[in-house]
Amino acid sequence: MAIIEQKVPSPGESITEVVIARWLKKDGEFVGKDEAIAEIDSDKATLTLNAEENGAIKLLAKEGDTVKVGQVVCSIDTSIKGESKKPETGSKKAETESQKPIEKAANKNENKEIPKQEIVNLKQEATYASGTPSPSAKKMMDEQNIPSAKLNGTGKDGRITKGDVLAAISNGFDTATLKPEAGSRETERKKMTPLRKKLAQRLVAVKNTTAMLTTFNEVDMSAIYALRTKYKDKFKEQYGVGLGFMSFFTKAVCEALYLFPSVNAMIDGEEIVHHNYCDVGIAVSAPKGLVVPVLKNAECLSLAQIETEIKNLALKARDNKIELKDMEGGTFTITNGGVFGSLMSTPIINPPQSAILGMHNVVERPMAVSGQVVIRPMMYVALSYDHRIIDGRESVGFLVKVKEMCENPQKMLFGGKDPNEVLLGF
Repeated sequence: MAIIEQKVPSPGESITEVVIARWLKKDGEFVGKDEAIAEIDSDKATLTLNAEENGAIKLLAKEGDTVKVGQVVCSIDTSIKGESKKPETGSKKAETESQKPIEKAANKNENKEIPKQEIVNLKQEATYASGTPSPSAKKMMDEQNIPSAKLNGTGKDGRITKGDVLAAISNGFDTATLKPEAGSRETERKKMTPLRKKLAQRLVAVKNTTAMLTTFNEVDMSAIYALRTKYKDKFKEQYGVGLGFMSFFTKAVCEALYLFPSVNAMIDGEEIVHHNYCDVGIAVSAPKGLVVPVLKNAECLSLAQIETEIKNLALKARDNKIELKDMEGGTFTITNGGVFGSLMSTPIINPPQSAILGMHNVVERPMAVSGQVVIRPMMYVALSYDHRIIDGRESVGFLVKVKEMCENPQKMLFGGKDPNEVLLGF
């Protein structure tokens, strides 16, 4: 009998322990080489543990356990060749069980017909090996604010499929049923994830160790709106991604950082480190907390490249597949609270950086333009900065430059200059 002991790999420097978030395989189940067997949470990201060999797995740690890096958490008996103890997904019973939520969702409400392709996807989800919601089911549950405790999974091993969620919704399940009963005094305790604990520590540290100050301005989004309206279809057709606000602001930030280098600097001991490149972090809300993937050398990227990178990183963050290399570095951060409806906020600096730009909701407001009152789509922007190395003149000038670039997006093509000035050689 050959037993392979699986140890927790090191997620990165300075990380000494992780949490077993969930096992993707059951004790005694057959696993294939390189197959994902567990998800582990570190204070920086969620990582996947893969099987080193084929065989039957024996779990040596429980979900929620805190384990050391290098600790043995499971073993694999390689003498068992292909003897999977899980139910055969092709069996008649499995097919029947996987069909139930689909039939319920499709037939319960005649006005909500499920497309054939979606039915195929539902059948596939019923074969996933886990007792937790499938990715698409989890996404729908989050959107509808439905906790897994309120649903009965009919997929293999009790997994909640998208069909279960659709069936619950078609049966009249809504968020009103999730409200506690009047007069209820129940409480619920949940252990903080390593990522959430680390985030809490960093946020408090920033408040205690920096001279943080915030300056505000407002941006007339009319020019960007007009540009997106004119080219969004062609842009999507050519590059496969939508043309959003973030790419414009990223380009504007890169131009402003070139003119105000102290905003792109950071303190290291008694020295100030200036960066001659723009590694822009984009704050993304992930299921287990806020993460900040980084666009490396954003000053060299086109709008299409920025949008593509943001889309890829956001999808990885949503699916808890973000890697440490995606979040390393970063000289400046942008966060967009507007996607949640925020009108104005004071974002907190992402250490060891010295500044962060906060974008907000776009609201149509009456503005005075050339002596006339007109309605314009306006966005408040905020720059939080470390006053120890960034003076008020630089912070205000930086934000004014971002405003100017976004209100005149054609300047992004000419190094921050007006095209007419370039033509005239100014």
